Amino acid sequence: MAQFVDWDLAAATAGALSKSGPAVSYDEAAQVVSELRQLTEEAAGHVAEYTGLTSQVEVPPVRVVDRRDWAKVNIAGLQQVINPLVTKLSGEKPPGAFAEAIGSRVTGVQAGTILAYLSGRVLGQYEVFSGDPGQLLLNAPNIVEVERKIGADPRDFRLWVCLHEVTHRTQFTAVPWMRGYFLGQVQAFVDASQGGEHVLERLRRGVATVSDALRDPESRVSVLDIVQTPGQKAVLDRLTALMTLLEGHAEFVMDGVGPEVIPSVESIRAKFNRRREGGNPLEKTVRRLLGIEVKMRQYAEGHKFVHGVVERVGMDGFNKIFESPLTLPWLEELGDPDAWVARVHGARPALD
Repeated sequence: MAQFVDWDLAAATAGALSKSGPAVSYDEAAQVVSELRQLTEEAAGHVAEYTGLTSQVEVPPVRVVDRRDWAKVNIAGLQQVINPLVTKLSGEKPPGAFAEAIGSRVTGVQAGTILAYLSGRVLGQYEVFSGDPGQLLLNAPNIVEVERKIGADPRDFRLWVCLHEVTHRTQFTAVPWMRGYFLGQVQAFVDASQGGEHVLERLRRGVATVSDALRDPESRVSVLDIVQTPGQKAVLDRLTALMTLLEGHAEFVMDGVGPEVIPSVESIRAKFNRRREGGNPLEKTVRRLLGIEVKMRQYAEGHKFVHGVVERVGMDGFNKIFESPLTLPWLEELGDPDAWVARVHGARPALD
């Protein structure tokens, strides 16, 4: 198989470039880890009660990580996506001497640079690629750093983050088909790729584009414009609709539960939203290239859709969305909750 990325070098680069975390003593670090584990369990109870969704499989314990560990886990997950894609595009032909000796190492450095950047921003993640049913990750240094920057009560902020991330875990463990459907769509994206060396070069340029953006804030190229083929657009639309739903649902749940269990939630939400929207021009450029700007829009658009559906048919009616892939919203329905309600429930008056 063509060696598109030197994964060992990517891991080493991510480790070397990852920012150091906030200054904490050993005892403080141990306390943060312990509390995040405890708050994850507390959040699980709140999420189950609020949503009516309970895990149908054995759930692995939360894994509290630092920035380097987060990068390592995601490198393992990326290999599950990138390696099959490269195999398909290359037709399992051995790489040329340049690709083997130089190209994969260059791409490894670039991928590691991207992961180092992300490792300093992500608060939590439900990682589904590396194993079944997936694993909840909480990035402790980032959580502590953000709570300090926005002046939040530590316990309140940590529980608030846990509510969001545990909702994602619930989505994948309470809905038996969700992980398989998501991975199937990723595979469909791979299958829709067009083979040929020129496509591999497009992929390599896509990685390079994001890496270069760390140095060139004037870049206006989208990585999706580089790697997407016409046959992949339909798959990408389905993935976009799914991720917008899942992000919006998590936002809706954390906002629904928060006022009942987090005294300072209103202040936290206001300060956190300002932080999301802020950033210098370089930060904004990199966020756009990495798709983070799209993710930020997904939070708002998805939240509005979930709120609209729950307002019309209640939480039990909303949960029909998880019955099968056929009841997931279409991309165009995300801006029109009435259309989803009409398609899945039939015409129904709004709840009092």
